[in-house]
Order: sequence, then structure tokens, then C-alpha cells
Amino acid sequence: MLKLGYANIITYYVIHFCRKLRRTNIMVKILNRVPEVTIYFWIIKILATTVGETAADFLSVTLNLGLSITSYIMSGFLLIALLNQFRLKRYVPLSYWLVVVLISIVSTLITDKLVDDFGVSLIITTIIFSCVLVAVFTFWYFSEKILAMHSINTAKREIFYWVAILLTFALGTSTGDFLAETSGLGYAQSALVFGAAIAIIVSSYFYLKMNAVLAFWLAYILTRPFGASIGDLLSQPTKNGGFGYGTVGTSMLFLCIIISLVIYLSLKPKKSGLLPIDRED
Repeated sequence: MLKLGYANIITYYVIHFCRKLRRTNIMVKILNRVPEVTIYFWIIKILATTVGETAADFLSVTLNLGLSITSYIMSGFLLIALLNQFRLKRYVPLSYWLVVVLISIVSTLITDKLVDDFGVSLIITTIIFSCVLVAVFTFWYFSEKILAMHSINTAKREIFYWVAILLTFALGTSTGDFLAETSGLGYAQSALVFGAAIAIIVSSYFYLKMNAVLAFWLAYILTRPFGASIGDLLSQPTKNGGFGYGTVGTSMLFLCIIISLVIYLSLKPKKSGLLPIDRED
């Protein structure tokens, strides 16, 4: 009987510990300020990069606003969206993806401004953005000891996160433009090159046990020029190697898909993930 009593006590504390651990994990997910990395995440991210490329061209070239005015306007919108994102202190699909789309546009404008107005070559901008991005990751890691997506649950980490995101987009823009335009490879071929590179990273993660954080950020960087190459391929005139659908049609098409997916994710029921022992009567 005494042994049975000890067994009951041990069982009780094990169950209690499991409940506490499970609820802690659930709270971490709730407090996280960025989404989980799922197939929806990557689809919307690639679409957002395409919108960023075509929308920047539409505003600055098609509407003839120019790089400077367009940069000021979109940077203002981005600042407002970021302030709202920090105010929420949690992941809200509409707010988060609005920031991503605006960062995609602003990063394209930054690269175009450096290249077109200041005469900086795409090779130099690629080197500069790469060095600054490495510095941000280094400072972030030594400050927080972690770079994982599921750890973005404080304002400080979120600042590091958005700075890194802006730099990955700018780096991707420089790399994509250099490969597709400066080198003369073309938009379709560039998309194939970046798509193959992403496939190698995915295969390395699943089959060669590549570090998850490293695989994520490498894929994040490469999806930018991949999406931008697709955007240019669809929007640019046929004489420039594109399909000639225009910046308006391409931007609206991809933006509608993004909005549809964000609405779906916002309305999608959240699974609690509770085990039977976690549910209280």
C-alpha cells in the first residue's frame, strides 16, 4: 500500500509537470510576434517579394513619382505599419504581412536609389548589404544568444528581426538585379538559378541535417531574388525578356493572392494542441 501511495504521488507530479510544460509551450507561441514557418509562410513571402519589385517600379516609373518621392512616401507607410506592429506585441497576420510587403517595396527602392541616383554598382551594394547583414546577425546573436523565429517575443528581438528582414530584402534585390540584368542572364534563367539554390538548401535541411536557423535565413535571402525575378519576368516588356503583363496587372494579381491567404490565416481556427490531461472539466 505504501508503494502504491508513492506511485500515485509520482504519477500526480509527472502529470502536473506535463501540463505546466505544455501550457508554457503554448504561451510561447501566443507571445511570439512572428508567424510559424509553414508552407503558407513561404508562399506569402515569395508573393510579397514579387509585389515589392513590381509595386516599386509601378510607383516610381509608371506613375512617374520618381525614386525620391516614392521612397519618402513608402518609408512613411512602413514606419506607421511598424509602430502598429510593435504596439500589438503579438503576431497578427494582417499587420505582420503588411510590414513585410512594405519592407519589400522600400528595400527595392533603397537599392534602386543607390544604383540609379548615386551610381553605386550592384556588386558593391551586394557586398555592403552582405557585410551589414552579417554584422546584424552577429550583434543579435551575442546580445540574445538565439536567432530562431520562435524566439521573437520581445521588442528588442523584434527590432533585430525587422532590421535583418530589411537587409535580406535589399541584398536579394541587389543579387537578383545583378544576375538577371547586369550579367545578362535574364529573368527566367535567374529564377531557375535561385530556385535551384533554394531546393539545395531545402534538401540539405531535410536530408543532410543542416542547421534549421541557417537554412531558414539562407532560404529567406534567396526567396527575395527568386520572387523578384518572377515579378520582372511577368511584368517587363517582351523586348526586355519579360512576358509583358505590366507592373499594374502583376502587382494586383499577387496582392490579391496575398490578401486572400492572410484573410484565410486570420480566420483559420487555432488548434490548442492540448493533450487530454491538459483539458480541464
